[in-house]
Amino acid sequence: MALNRDPHVLVVGGSDSSGGAGIARDIETISSIGLRTCLAVTAVTVQTHQSVTAVRHIQPGLVADQMRAALRANKVLAIKMGMLSTARVVEAVAAVLRENPQIPAVLDPVLASSSGRQLLEPEAIGALKRDLMPLCRLMTPNLVEMAMLTGSDLVSDDDDALRQGRQLLAEGLHALLIKGGHAAGPRSTDVLLEGGQEPVRLDMPRLAGSMRGTGCMLASAIAAYLAGAKPLEDSVREGKRLVFEEFLRCTQHEASPGA
Repeated sequence: MALNRDPHVLVVGGSDSSGGAGIARDIETISSIGLRTCLAVTAVTVQTHQSVTAVRHIQPGLVADQMRAALRANKVLAIKMGMLSTARVVEAVAAVLRENPQIPAVLDPVLASSSGRQLLEPEAIGALKRDLMPLCRLMTPNLVEMAMLTGSDLVSDDDDALRQGRQLLAEGLHALLIKGGHAAGPRSTDVLLEGGQEPVRLDMPRLAGSMRGTGCMLASAIAAYLAGAKPLEDSVREGKRLVFEEFLRCTQHEASPGA
């Protein structure tokens, strides 16, 4: 079969049977920006919007084979990674990225579900930092994930967040988007850190309520905009705007009579 010349984003991650996060949310987001997706499934989960009840890991070699097949079949212009589940899967994914250094990769470091279920084995964090992070154009941790990746306490202020972020940059990461959704206050501020550059603050009003899958949406949107050859900062700004607008739409729908 001939190569599909339509621009694609390769999504590497786990399934979510509820549709609220994971690959389903990635496909929805990337499609809304006008790009197509191809897939490499790393794990199958059984979950509702409240809890994860079972996880089945895909063999690392099969994950890598899925990625290589998707790359052969399609014009892949960006790669988005979410749930990677085990150290061996992390290593397999990193091997494929090393074969394709020209394709920008965005890593959403999915460490646990919103209900608290571990989605990345604790021993895989070392592999993630050693083998995968240096190959990524951007990583998008929330404050809890950043604390786990740096082996630190949850940040208490902006200075702590910048210190942890710079620690990850020093360990080989090219750029980091520190997500402020777990912080407090009337504004939700994300910080883009890139080696050798001043921090860039991206500020939006904080909306009341919650919505699953916002981390998946943001990383997927950024990957889609990078696939469209937007600069990193512009891609992050556009991705944050898209998530804000979708969150606002959902909160307004829930608040409307009869919703």
